[in-house]
Amino acid sequence: MKYEIVLKGSYALLKVFLSIGESVVVEPGAMVYMKGPIEVNTSATGGVWKALKRAILGGENFFMNTYISRGESEVGLAPQLPGDIDVIPLKDILYVQSTSFLACDPSVEMDVSFGGLKSFFSGEGIFLLKFVGHGDVAVSSFGGIKSIELQSGEEFTVDTGHVVAFDGTVKWNVRTFGGLKSTLFGGEGLVCTFTGPGRIYVQTRNYPAFVEWIKSLVPRQTGSR
Repeated sequence: MKYEIVLKGSYALLKVFLSIGESVVVEPGAMVYMKGPIEVNTSATGGVWKALKRAILGGENFFMNTYISRGESEVGLAPQLPGDIDVIPLKDILYVQSTSFLACDPSVEMDVSFGGLKSFFSGEGIFLLKFVGHGDVAVSSFGGIKSIELQSGEEFTVDTGHVVAFDGTVKWNVRTFGGLKSTLFGGEGLVCTFTGPGRIYVQTRNYPAFVEWIKSLVPRQTGSR
């Protein structure tokens, strides 16, 4: 399976090129176009139990679409949110926030992992998508994507609303931003400190914060007419 990312930046598109017999697992609703002899199989990827966990705990779709090529073909994919796309070569384990998954190699096992008692992603719940095995995982972002390679013992702190994905080798700890005053009035809320070795991927825009900003623009009803 080959791929190409075009229009990188705010409105990226992932082009997946499939030879006969090759396939790709895709998030429902991500298909922009398809070209050539392609069969689409919609199923509970990984089995019913894992699909239920993804849907109930991870906020993902119960069903996934698998595009199977019957000849030379091409599928164009794009996320719902405006932003960039990156394809990550999986190194055993990769954790991804649920709104960032786009597609993956069918050899990759997809599951849900408990993210701790504190909400890992502000407004996104406490569960992460967990990918295990070897293959490529395509992720999307709200805004641009920046990858950071951490050396052993190196620390890097990120606002939780800006985290896209990170390797299973990376240790992480969610905490409040500074003291009580900073947490309440500093505009950050929760942050996550990552400790290498491994890769982390961050996005330049904060989706939960954007949603709250949109809500602030909606006129509130006073209860009288």
